[in-house]
Amino acid sequence: MKASDFNNLGIKPFNKGLSDLGNNIYCYLQPDGGWGWSNAGLIVDGDESLIVDTLFDEKLTEEMLESMKKAEPLGMKNICALINSHSNGDHCNGNNCVETKEIISSQATLEEMSHESPEMMAALIKQAPEMGPLGKYFLECFGSFNFEGVTKRLPNNTFSGETQRKVGDKVVELIEVGPAHTNGDVLVHVPSDKVVFTGDILFIEGHPILWAGPVKNWINACDRIIAMQVDFVVPGHGSVTDNRGVRAVRDYLVYIDTESRKRFESGMSAIEAAKDIDLNLFSSWGDAERIAVNVNSLYREYKGEEQREEITLLFEQMAELSGLDG
Repeated sequence: MKASDFNNLGIKPFNKGLSDLGNNIYCYLQPDGGWGWSNAGLIVDGDESLIVDTLFDEKLTEEMLESMKKAEPLGMKNICALINSHSNGDHCNGNNCVETKEIISSQATLEEMSHESPEMMAALIKQAPEMGPLGKYFLECFGSFNFEGVTKRLPNNTFSGETQRKVGDKVVELIEVGPAHTNGDVLVHVPSDKVVFTGDILFIEGHPILWAGPVKNWINACDRIIAMQVDFVVPGHGSVTDNRGVRAVRDYLVYIDTESRKRFESGMSAIEAAKDIDLNLFSSWGDAERIAVNVNSLYREYKGEEQREEITLLFEQMAELSGLDG
């Protein structure tokens, strides 16, 4: 592997707003793709549409929906469903803004989403100035978003494994590949148009974050995407890519797994390993401090433990690695 394998992975301009992928399929992009700056999608056929994910707050989601209505005024009058690719708030906090009766997710995502709390995020934003380095890092990550007034709206149609949904005459495949990034990650594949929306299975030119695992599931999910042979891969964060971008994420996961296991077997602690692993190959990628969470999750996997470390400790470690610890 060489550093050039992990640079310039986008195949379309990474500009904020709606990007037309052809055949009435769109992605909504939010640079810089870092914490909270997620992507979403729109699939239209005839007078029906389907939306893939919402954004981190309601204002951002309303702006996105307005741009979708301008691009597809007829289809947006009949949103047959909204799909949540996974449970993180930057992909579902805007659910209540979408005028649809049906919200689809995996069953595992619904269970996780039930424990997500926009109110807690709003409270932490208020408390952050009094929280020292952790608060400083928290504001750096999430201070741009407005969590107050977010009305939580959960999926009302769930599945496990794989299912299909039609939008007009287009078949949309929903493929559960979690637990990986989260417990219930779902790919949204439109075979006829050679497009896949991956949720946070892909972060393009940003470090992925392994909240759940096992890592093998995530690597397998990358293999599943590569085998689709699509023209456009829309990640959860970052620019639209192709199989080169998918392979870059796959290679990253294999690399950190290999390097973490070496250090685990040598007796290093998780945080020592996170500080020791050489990330120079990925020096152009954002949010390198996520290595703390990734190694922690891998160590948990190696030990056969299910209970994740306290989230506060993980954010404190990321704050330290980011340099925002003082």
